[in-house]
Amino acid sequence: MFGDIARFLLNTIFTLFGAALLLRAWLQFIRMQPYNPVSSAVMQATNWLVLPLRKIIPGTRGIDWASLVAALLTSVVYVVLMVAIVGVDPLGLMPSLLIVALLTVVKWALNLLIWLTILMALLSWLNPRSPAMPILHQLTAPFLDPLRKIMPRLGGIDLSPILLFVIVQVLLMVVTRAAVSLTLFGI
Repeated sequence: MFGDIARFLLNTIFTLFGAALLLRAWLQFIRMQPYNPVSSAVMQATNWLVLPLRKIIPGTRGIDWASLVAALLTSVVYVVLMVAIVGVDPLGLMPSLLIVALLTVVKWALNLLIWLTILMALLSWLNPRSPAMPILHQLTAPFLDPLRKIMPRLGGIDLSPILLFVIVQVLLMVVTRAAVSLTLFGI
């Protein structure tokens, strides 16, 4: 029971922090204003790790490499802790663990995309004039706009978020299966 609780807590904490690091990189890539509440919160939560890394890993062409490397380092720590909780020696699985850490970052990114899409869809129904809508639209537009071109609107209802949700869920299944096959247990 202690192992299950520890895995749950580690998964929750590391997934939220990893998603914040990826969101930070994403916000910078789409050139989101740093003074909106979302950007400010993400920056405050991640500055302690990203700012020291930024001194040695500069950003190029709009890509915040320090945030991406921080997400990968966070993922490595997460995977090593998860393996240690199960009782397996992390050093014996090191090459596989690095691949699993990379897959974990992909999983965090996919989960972040799902949650942002769900939040945008809910707000578009409940409060389309919410101050968060422009931010959510700007974050999800690169993924939803291509789908809107191939998905017809049915009676004015945009089904592209549902299609994106299905595509991302399938990708999550593939990533999770790959990670499980490399470690012989789930992360």
